[in-house]
Amino acid sequence: MTESYLIPAEEIRREQVVVNSRFIATLAPAANTDEARSFIARIRKEFSDATHNVPAYIIGGGNNFTDYCSDDGEPSGTAGRPALAVLRGSGLGDVAVVVTRYFGGTLLGKGGLVRAYTESTQMAVNAVRRARRQQVQVAMLALPYNLLERVRLLVGKHHGDILDEDFAADVTITLRFPVENAAGLQTDLSELSAGTLRIEPIETTEVLLPI
Repeated sequence: MTESYLIPAEEIRREQVVVNSRFIATLAPAANTDEARSFIARIRKEFSDATHNVPAYIIGGGNNFTDYCSDDGEPSGTAGRPALAVLRGSGLGDVAVVVTRYFGGTLLGKGGLVRAYTESTQMAVNAVRRARRQQVQVAMLALPYNLLERVRLLVGKHHGDILDEDFAADVTITLRFPVENAAGLQTDLSELSAGTLRIEPIETTEVLLPI
């Protein structure tokens, strides 16, 4: 089973000015290294006139991850590593950040750079909403009208959602629920209908659940 960890629920941007230098931290979810690299390339293109675009990412999470950072021309160890250290300490996985800097004419020194890149990344990390990846099953279920309200309650009991309802001779619903709840939901449906209601699986996929 895939190790569970939190990921960003959205792309987010935060900005600050440090001694006239403008720092813009853009943070986003990235499910794999290709997504992370694509995100980094997009931000670098958006801020192509910036002095530096410092990237860092963590793909995976928990005890199983791949990470990367670059100083992008800043003095060694003053930019990428501080940003990555914040990501590591955040508990987030599948996350990428680019801290863009527009030089303001005043040198910050190594300590000042470390603080600026650390704080800029922290601003984005602290503001972003969290989500969790969850494996879900999408399925169909045909049922008589007189059982519809009770089936709706059972789907909710097992932390599922009804995605669609089609009303014809019977009701056909499309539902989605956590994979680990499939057996319990089927048991309850069988007890409700004397064994006549059967879930028909369509696919198993992953969704992001905000927390």
